[in-house]
Amino acid sequence: MKRIDATVWLILPTYNEVQNIGPFVAAAVQRLNEAATKHVLLIVDDNSPDGTGKAADLLAKTYDSVRVLHRQNKQGLGRAYLAGFDVALENDAEYIMEMDADFSHDPRDIPRLVQAASEGDIAIGSRYTTGGGVRDWGAGRRVLSRAGCWYARKWLRIEVKDLTGGFKCFSREALIAIEPNKVVSNGYGFQIEMTYRALRAGLQITEVPIWFTERRVGESKMSPRIAIEAVLRVPTLKRQVDRDVAANPTTSRTPDRSEIAN
Repeated sequence: MKRIDATVWLILPTYNEVQNIGPFVAAAVQRLNEAATKHVLLIVDDNSPDGTGKAADLLAKTYDSVRVLHRQNKQGLGRAYLAGFDVALENDAEYIMEMDADFSHDPRDIPRLVQAASEGDIAIGSRYTTGGGVRDWGAGRRVLSRAGCWYARKWLRIEVKDLTGGFKCFSREALIAIEPNKVVSNGYGFQIEMTYRALRAGLQITEVPIWFTERRVGESKMSPRIAIEAVLRVPTLKRQVDRDVAANPTTSRTPDRSEIAN
């Protein structure tokens, strides 16, 4: 796959990922170099008590392309991404990626998402499109994830299959059009809201099939309670986004028929 001639920023939020951060950054830097002529990997650490922030600083000394943003308090995944997006946009990033730091997203998929975003607006690493899937999940978690996506799709009346996945690549123009400063969700619902706002802004979304794997080491920060609470907030989220659209109709639209769920 040919590298794109552009600058790609990968935003990597961390909280207690000291066991994963070194191997993951090494793998991600390699794949970013394959994907684009220029790249930056920005670690956004929320003052992890396990020493992830210090490990990140050492990685920044090892790799020229690695930077670290230290935040004083744990403010949630969505706020971490938004802080990283701000830094990337301020530094003229042309493509901005987000993914997990625990190997649940495979760094080998980075070039495919970058390529897809360069041909459209936004690429989503999708577990639920043809060719994608999950590994090492029990039946309960599979049902919860599928049901959550189905519920959100029906409420939002959109056709994107993987609404809760956190592996995405945005073009600069697409991320600006979403207006991240208006995003109200933080945790699990953050991904749903970003995708819905993108569609309401008239952006093209490509679902790139990926295989999602349970984290290698450490404890998951997601629980069934958190996931259910986030999904149940979808009606409220929809009303908020639709109000924003109504207030600024010149930069928004209703999803077309190809995006409407059956």
